Amino acid sequence: MYKEALMFIAIKHFFLNETKRNLLFLIVGGCSLVVSFIAPEWPVDPAWIAILLCGIPILKDAAVGLFTRFDIKADLLVSLALIASVLIGETFAAGEVAFIMQIGSLLEELTVAKARAGIEKLIHLTPRTARKIINGREQIIPAEQVQVNDCLRVLPGETIPVDGVITAGQTSINQAVMTGESLPVDKKEGDEVSSGTVNQFGAFDMKAIRVGEDSSIQRMIRLVQSADAGKAKIVEIADRWATWIVVIALTAALLTWIITGEIIRAVTILVVFCPCALVLATPTAIMAAIGNATRHSFLVREGDALERLASVSRIAFDKTGTLTQGFPEVVHIECFSPDITKDELFSYAAAVENHSEHPLGKAIVSCHRKQCSSSLPRVTSFQMIPGRGVTAQYNLKPIFAGNRELLYEHNIILSPQQIQLTQQQLEKGCTVIYLALDNRALGFLALSDTLRTESKPMIEQIKAVGIQPVLLTGDHPNAAQQIAKTLNIEDVHAGCLPEDKLNWIDSYEQQREHVCMIGDGINDAPALKKAYVGIAMGGIGSDIAVDAADIALVNDDLKELPHLLALAKRMMVTIKINLSFSMILNFIAILLAISGILNPVFGALVHNAGSVLVIVNSAFLLKWKKRNHNPSQQSS
Repeated sequence: MYKEALMFIAIKHFFLNETKRNLLFLIVGGCSLVVSFIAPEWPVDPAWIAILLCGIPILKDAAVGLFTRFDIKADLLVSLALIASVLIGETFAAGEVAFIMQIGSLLEELTVAKARAGIEKLIHLTPRTARKIINGREQIIPAEQVQVNDCLRVLPGETIPVDGVITAGQTSINQAVMTGESLPVDKKEGDEVSSGTVNQFGAFDMKAIRVGEDSSIQRMIRLVQSADAGKAKIVEIADRWATWIVVIALTAALLTWIITGEIIRAVTILVVFCPCALVLATPTAIMAAIGNATRHSFLVREGDALERLASVSRIAFDKTGTLTQGFPEVVHIECFSPDITKDELFSYAAAVENHSEHPLGKAIVSCHRKQCSSSLPRVTSFQMIPGRGVTAQYNLKPIFAGNRELLYEHNIILSPQQIQLTQQQLEKGCTVIYLALDNRALGFLALSDTLRTESKPMIEQIKAVGIQPVLLTGDHPNAAQQIAKTLNIEDVHAGCLPEDKLNWIDSYEQQREHVCMIGDGINDAPALKKAYVGIAMGGIGSDIAVDAADIALVNDDLKELPHLLALAKRMMVTIKINLSFSMILNFIAILLAISGILNPVFGALVHNAGSVLVIVNSAFLLKWKKRNHNPSQQSS
């Protein structure tokens, strides 16, 4: 009994899945047509199975579109051909037409992604509770009950519930959800903080200034939800021309019937006018191109994404995690005194930061392990100061690693020459960590995100084909300009919040320029959704960014991007060839039908042959490879 129940549930779930159900109907319908063709002497023509399983959905969609919205689609002509063929006894022809059209419909369905999980995940980032300070005591309340001017407390590791201003305390905030930047930002009294960002180290009090639907995280949720509305969608070619096809077909069939008096010729015209090959022309090419893209580590999530990609004129790149590695590295070491070497300074810094949980501290320790073989000096009494840095003891002497405020608080003053050396690195967009021992500044380490090795040749290749790169980043303008200079990107927009990236893309679109956006973070999700085509870095990117994008780059290897662009253009060439061939075949078949050379069965067979040729031509895209690749740029 238990097994029967499980089997019933499995069967129920199978038939509730539209794709699986349609696939089963196609298999059964195809088998029935084969039996009908080989053994037509059955009491009841097996082709009726194909008509019922494949034809009824077409009839239903045509009726719904016609009577509820007066929407004339290709389904209407197919329905007329089906009915006319059945009325004159040509059930095999009717079954053939229904079968071919359902293949096209299934292929179209398989190319369309229906994932909207990214918005749900984004909603989950919204804090559920807040710590409200009432008469000096903490009280946990639902986040939606926070009012403007309420005093809140945020502990280390907690997500900030609403937008506000710090009134007491200092800390470091992880703002990756808003800016995409991996490095935390130091905050002190009087600085603003945004909802959805994470307090990393120090506890602080804040005054709420934007709550509920006005908070930053809620605004970004609305951006993601609304951005897709303005994205152009490619409508199926056959449906675009459906009204004219239906009018011409009915007129031709009616005139032929009146002039010749032979209804079979009129029915044949309706059959050969059915846009079977036309319907298959686009989805088969798209499916083959998607298969090719998959071999090159691209996961195409939206069926018409490659079609749109072929017409982009600009590609907007996020910086951190897209063009760069996404994590900081020590790129420069500066000693203020000749009595200390760079290796010694590096070792001191790594020793002090060895117990730090700060991303910059971890980066220093990690780089030291990779670049130096020397052991670390022993330090004691480690202490972290939020928003400043870390302190410890070395040989009973105080040692400091942190920002300039940390040094000034301990009366360690930098000379003008030392400040100038620091400023040179700051102008390059680096983050500077000073090191001081026994109240004397020893030097500093400069950290910066580093470029991916494939970024520069990739940018050169896309510029060579006439596509302009754009840099959209939440990073500091100095860092953005340094990256842009290295990559020869002229169009740069720095300090961008999620709505800024979206607005820049919208401004390009208003200038009739189609933009492809490539990003990896949650902050990129609205822009990925808004862009004509969105490509997410699937390896290191957030799930929300991937869900918002049309295409995901699984292994984060940008060197394959030029191939994807070329593949999209080649796919459009294949589609145009398929469409031209389909139209020419239709025209010839119509002339033959009018002259009486073709009957409904042979007319359907001609369409089958055309459909097969369309599929074969599309299949060449599966192994297509961009010519004139630099060998270093080719995938294996």
